[in-house]
Amino acid sequence: MARTGRPRKEIDEEQFISLCNLQCTLEEIAGFFKCSEDTIERWCKRKFDLNFAEAFKKYSAGGRISLRRAQFKLAEKNAAMAIFLGKNYLGQTDRIEQIVTQIEDLTPLADLINADDTND
Repeated sequence: MARTGRPRKEIDEEQFISLCNLQCTLEEIAGFFKCSEDTIERWCKRKFDLNFAEAFKKYSAGGRISLRRAQFKLAEKNAAMAIFLGKNYLGQTDRIEQIVTQIEDLTPLADLINADDTND
């Protein structure tokens, strides 16, 4: 028996992977291919035997690597980027540490001062 219904939407695998590398959302990828999000989900299941979230995780890593490389290059010339990367990757903070020493009980000193005031 022949398959009926609308023909399957053609989704180019290389373009899909490129969009994942650009960190595009499911909604954005569906818009790019002019189809529904459900169509993308079904295509991922057929093509990769993964749901969209799993496929995105697998194919978006290259984009994060490229972004990180660009950030590190920018940090060579941009102090704000260097600070950002230091905070996010090296755990650096703007926190100023203050050392507080404990002051001993000053009651005897107060008694001496009060004693001098009563002698006047």
